[in-house]
Amino acid sequence: MNPIPSSWFSTYEDQNALVNDGTQITNQYIADIHLIQPNLKFDVQVIINTTPALVFFDPATKTVNLPFWDQLSSDSVGFFNQMGGSPEEGKRLFGLFFNGFYLPHELGHGLQFFAKGDEKGSYKNEFFANQVGLSWWRKHLEDSDLNACYAFAQHIISILPDPVPKGMTIEQYFNENYDKVSSNPYIYGYMQFNQFIQIYEDKNLPDFDTLVSDYLKANGL
Repeated sequence: MNPIPSSWFSTYEDQNALVNDGTQITNQYIADIHLIQPNLKFDVQVIINTTPALVFFDPATKTVNLPFWDQLSSDSVGFFNQMGGSPEEGKRLFGLFFNGFYLPHELGHGLQFFAKGDEKGSYKNEFFANQVGLSWWRKHLEDSDLNACYAFAQHIISILPDPVPKGMTIEQYFNENYDKVSSNPYIYGYMQFNQFIQIYEDKNLPDFDTLVSDYLKANGL
């Protein structure tokens, strides 16, 4: 049986279905981790908790918090509509990434937490979570959905202004202005979609098992 529910990568209309499908994906992700390192504690639950942060891993509760479209603020809906170019495409964009791609990304932050403890947000940590997320979807053959995400990411980068001042690298700007970056969807979106494109196009990106195994070994696990 395909571990990826057929409705994933689309905007959910039913909260129970979103949690159930997210839990199914999370259980598969945990099983994949335990095939690599059986002794690693990795206990994560999926909940709906719609906030301006949209999707995040909470180390205090060991949960991935997913957003539900009908609970979004008007500002968040406006952001998606603007990035998508229409209400219909804005809703599709939300589904592809926030009821789609970002679940294993956030589980990547869970992996970081269980391997190293709670860490401050950084460009490097986000980059790793995006690598893990993208390589996990490829492991489970979700290439068509990743292609759709890639096309949207390219579109968004083409219309968002580059927020990085001259003389700074994107990593330096992200790390030195984390609070500002993370609270502004246009700046944070630029960072995240820029990373997605870079990783998607990386012909030397290791597969999921290699990426995770090397990460755990580097942290003594």
